[in-house]
Amino acid sequence: MAEAGDESLAPGEWPEIVRKVRARTPARLLAGRAGAAYRTGTLLELREAHAAARDAVWMELDLQSSWEAAFVEHLNPLELHTRARARQEYLLRPDLGRQFDEGSRTQLAAIDCRGIDLQIAIGDGLSAPAVVAQVPALLPLLEAGAQSRGWVLGRSLVIHHCRVGILNRIGELVEPRVAVLLIGERPGLATAESLSAYLAYRPRVGHSDADRNLVSNIHARGLSAGQAAEGILNFAAQMRKAEKSGYMLKGPDTRD
Repeated sequence: MAEAGDESLAPGEWPEIVRKVRARTPARLLAGRAGAAYRTGTLLELREAHAAARDAVWMELDLQSSWEAAFVEHLNPLELHTRARARQEYLLRPDLGRQFDEGSRTQLAAIDCRGIDLQIAIGDGLSAPAVVAQVPALLPLLEAGAQSRGWVLGRSLVIHHCRVGILNRIGELVEPRVAVLLIGERPGLATAESLSAYLAYRPRVGHSDADRNLVSNIHARGLSAGQAAEGILNFAAQMRKAEKSGYMLKGPDTRD
C-alpha cells in the first residue's frame, strides 16, 4: 500500500483522511516528498506563494485600476496619504505610516464630522491585493449593518501607505465614537490576500494595540465577508455600550 505522501499518488488518489486534513487548512501538510526534498509540484507552489507575497508588499493601491468604476463611485472616498512618500520609505519607516501628511491632515480636519457613530477607513497596509480582493464584498455589509442599527456613518477614507496607528490620528481629527480600519495583513505563504479590521472606541494619540480590537484573517479560506462584518459590527456595538475598547472587551465569536 502506498503511503499518504507517496509521490506516485495524484491528489485524487489520496486516502480520505489526507483529503480531509488538507481541506481544513491551507498549511502544506502531508505534501509528500521526493527523496529528502519537496516534490516538484510542492516546490513550485511554494515559489509561487513567495512571489505573490513579495509582490503584495510592494503593490500600490490604485482605486481606478483596482476596482470597478461602479464600486469606486459608490465608495466616493476621501483619498488621503501618510507621511511615507513612497513604498520603500513606508516599509523602512513604519512611524511615517502612522501620521497623515499635512495636506491630508488639513483635508480631514475640514470635513463635517459631527455626530459620527462609525468611521470606516481603508488602508493598503502590507497587502494592497487583500484590500482589492476583500473590501468590495465586506464594505456594503458593514454599511448596511450600521444603517440598520441607526448609526451615522462618516465618509469612507482610503489611506495610502497606512499603518494601524493611523487610527489614533483619525480619532484626533474626526472624533467618531468608533473607528474601524480595514487594512491588508502581512502576506504569508498561505495567502497574500488576507484583510484585518482594527477597531477602537474614541481613539486618541497615545493609544496602543491594547486599546484596539481585531477581526483578522478575512479571505477566501478564512473568515467570509459575512462572518467578518458580523464580528466587526458586534465589536462596535459592544464598544458603544461599554464606552471602551481593547483588552477590556471580550471578542465576538465569528465562527460557524
